[in-house]
Amino acid sequence: MKKIILAAVLSVGTQCVMGQNKGGNLTGNVESIFQYLNEDTLIGADQPDSKGLMNTYMNVFYTHGNFKGGMRIESYLPRIQGYPNRFDGTGIGMRYVGYQNDFVDVTLGSFYEQFGSGMALRAYEDRALGYDNMLDGARIIIRPTKGVTIKGVYGLQRFSFQQGRIVHGDGLVRGIDGEVNINTLFKKLKDKKLDVTLGASFVSKYQEDNNDVYILPENTGLYGGRAKLRYGKFTLDGEYVVKEQDPSGDNSYIYNYGHAALVNFGYSRKGLGIILSAKSVDNMSYRSDRTKGLTDLFINYLPAMNKTHTYNLVSSIYPYATQPTGEIAYQAEVLYTIKRGSKLGGKYGTSINANFSTAYKPLQHTGNIDPSDSTGVAYEGRVFDQSDSLLWRDININIYRKFSKKFNARLSYYNISLNNDVGKVTGDANGIIRTNIGVVELGYKINRKNSLRFEFQGLFIDRDENNDINDKGDWATFLVEYNVSPHWFFSVMDQYNYGNPVEGQKLHYIYGSLGYIKDATRITLGYGRQRAGLFCVGGVCRFVPASNGLTLSFTHSF
Repeated sequence: MKKIILAAVLSVGTQCVMGQNKGGNLTGNVESIFQYLNEDTLIGADQPDSKGLMNTYMNVFYTHGNFKGGMRIESYLPRIQGYPNRFDGTGIGMRYVGYQNDFVDVTLGSFYEQFGSGMALRAYEDRALGYDNMLDGARIIIRPTKGVTIKGVYGLQRFSFQQGRIVHGDGLVRGIDGEVNINTLFKKLKDKKLDVTLGASFVSKYQEDNNDVYILPENTGLYGGRAKLRYGKFTLDGEYVVKEQDPSGDNSYIYNYGHAALVNFGYSRKGLGIILSAKSVDNMSYRSDRTKGLTDLFINYLPAMNKTHTYNLVSSIYPYATQPTGEIAYQAEVLYTIKRGSKLGGKYGTSINANFSTAYKPLQHTGNIDPSDSTGVAYEGRVFDQSDSLLWRDININIYRKFSKKFNARLSYYNISLNNDVGKVTGDANGIIRTNIGVVELGYKINRKNSLRFEFQGLFIDRDENNDINDKGDWATFLVEYNVSPHWFFSVMDQYNYGNPVEGQKLHYIYGSLGYIKDATRITLGYGRQRAGLFCVGGVCRFVPASNGLTLSFTHSF
């Protein structure tokens, strides 16, 4: 099948130029990242044997009438730091052909897909994380009538890219999903104020039982339903899924069922937005290979229940990764704009964003479980039944105000607590790490083309019960950015661990960068130190080792 897909994609590719002249459409993008690294014993940075590292990607997508095709060429010579060690070589990392019209959409080869919120199935790529769990096989989408969509997927997951070739995981993934918008389906409800969308999913994985110790189910299903309601300025959506018995390395080979529930409520009007969310997860690690760990071969995705931060100290020192084995989490966010022209709002208005998120371990009931029970069920897990064991808490507020056409300011405060025994981010602390972080961001527009931006950040860590400094102590970050519109930008950032209890480890992590943008092309050059730590996006994290050196990146879209 691989040869058939490749031959079809290459056939499409050879006709791209001709197709452009006949009404076809060719699009794509190129991305290349090069690193030259030095040894730096103070921060634990090593110089690779090759000294230089490079990742390069090129996507090409072609459509002509109802037909479509595409491919991605990938090259790791060798891979940049932090990427999985099983990425190497140059070759085709993604390829597909397909046909689509108003009724059917068929894809053969590589594809990305999501059912509902992703708790049942999400195949996606995040290049910044080095994450790609795409499916290789077949996907069919049918729209039998307006408002109704049915999806079917069948394939193997991408596990790695070795010697220029895709390597699949051991397990086979099958799934079907249906969604219907009630208002569109029934004409009488088309103009009603209440809009209702319903959906349901079923996903199954197959993996051979080759375990000498346990009798393992070779087919494990996951199923659930969802609903989304919209009424005027209000929205309410929820999803609930159940996973059948799935003993694995993640859950120590227990035979419990798993479940996940997600509820979101929103209200929005001019000047005010409110979002309330809740999530309950128990034993929901769902991989196509039960023996894998870290972020490998996840079939599903559990949406993060904490705000995605962008400031350096907030996002990089103590990030939180979603716990698929179990967490009960809540989030509330309010965005309010004080009217312009008022005493508090000022001439241009003032925006206030307040956010709260927290997560706890689920409460596991063992009172009715017989330890000698041969079923292998270890405990009873109940929806939204939480323990008093804190995993994460984040309280933050952000105030933005434009004082004039030239000057604006943003003030932010964060109070973050992280259970380092569960969401491990450092080896130098135990239990709950508590921090307070303050950020001042200033922007100044010099003239029509030139502008400046400054950031002043401070992270202050609480001392432990013996009044000793936790982990690596306090941090400060200073950043200055200069932009020359529309082409140039320059920045310098210093991340300083001034509160480290070890005198010789009170280090500066200085990093400078410059870039040039023209149309769809962007070139960025950076040089300096970067600390070791976790890089997280949406609750999914990868470890990035310390580095000292040069990074050159190039991106272009066509």
